[in-house]
Amino acid sequence: MKDINYLKENGVDINKCLELFGDIETYNETIKEFKNSIDGKLDQIEKYYKDADMPNYAIYVHSLKSDCKYFGFIKLASIAYDHELKSKANDLNYVKENYETLITEARKVKAIVDEYLFDGEATNNLYSSNDIKPVKPEDPEQLCEDIILIADDSEVIRIFVKKIFDADYELAFAIDGQEALNIIREHEEDGRIKAVLLDLNMPKVDGFAVLDYMTQANLLDKMPVTIISGDSSKEAISKAFEYNIVDMLNKPFNEAKIKQTVEKTIANIKSQY
Repeated sequence: MKDINYLKENGVDINKCLELFGDIETYNETIKEFKNSIDGKLDQIEKYYKDADMPNYAIYVHSLKSDCKYFGFIKLASIAYDHELKSKANDLNYVKENYETLITEARKVKAIVDEYLFDGEATNNLYSSNDIKPVKPEDPEQLCEDIILIADDSEVIRIFVKKIFDADYELAFAIDGQEALNIIREHEEDGRIKAVLLDLNMPKVDGFAVLDYMTQANLLDKMPVTIISGDSSKEAISKAFEYNIVDMLNKPFNEAKIKQTVEKTIANIKSQY
């Protein structure tokens, strides 16, 4: 692994990244998952581009944008954001004319990450680390009673949240809205889900459909929801607050902010099963 100055030399605002991740070890651990996931994400982007499927194309460029913000790849995040907006507007011509720009920049970012992570140990003399909480054993008897459900298709977000909350809660992860609905239905009667962190832009079933189900089933008081999303458009924010949600947290967020938000969300439970 190269020194973090390599990232700086390639335009990464590493100081901003460390404000979000808290320490270089967490950044390094999480960027490995970004490396492992980016090919699959680009494959989905290519698939939906070839199919001219703009709604699903928008979901995956949105996810790419959110991840890139965390790791300081601002140029790719900006390009992906433009593609997200245009694909949501069903502007296929723009997407076609600018697709190669997106893919070229994504390949450049992937090459930077590959080179940064290549072999050896990192030498991070500029930063001291905080201890990362150990992962809890998978013994069911040692699992916490209370559950936080994280419904987000980004592996980066899931790893980040696990680092913060794994010692105090059982964490349930859903990579799309359908998985989130399955977990919610499983725990409707036992009252174990104390907070739901819900992305709006997910494959298969989006966050609004999950909110629709929870509203119809009268679950929002018992399973309070905070939206975690990279969609900061006025339309999305306005629509989200039409539901009985606790709060909306825009990505990228840091450790202190997500801790505060989860505590606020859990405190909002108005009744217990």
